[in-house]
Amino acid sequence: MDEQPTQEQPDAQDTPMTCTISISCATILNNMSDLKSGKEEFVPSDGWILAASEVEFTEGESVHDVLQRVCKDAGIQMESSFTPAYNSAYVEGINNLYEFDCGQLSGWMYNVNGWFPNYGCSKYTVQDGDVINWVYTCNLGKDVGDNSMY
Repeated sequence: MDEQPTQEQPDAQDTPMTCTISISCATILNNMSDLKSGKEEFVPSDGWILAASEVEFTEGESVHDVLQRVCKDAGIQMESSFTPAYNSAYVEGINNLYEFDCGQLSGWMYNVNGWFPNYGCSKYTVQDGDVINWVYTCNLGKDVGDNSMY
């Protein structure tokens, strides 16, 4: 009796998962007069620090994990710290642009698939196909589409 060789089915863990990530500080372009002196060199002329890029990630990784790796791989400066009050990482600066560098209501925010989560980026577990956008706000999110504070 001829036995057919059994073909192994690819394991779900062998299939790479991907997400898309971008980093934009375009809002600063409309608020250059509020930007701290000496920070102009860190603002790209088109506002894109990282254009939308598809990257692989491992199951269980957070938005913070993906951001850290992408910035390291691309040579983009990034600084974050753990905030016990929120039990999550807080992104203080990307590309040498920090909170309050462009006004009292400025800093980094993230959205996933167009939604701005109301919790820290190390608490959000990335799913296959997610689109992650890091955006610099100059007005507590109002200028980047998050109106949850208003």
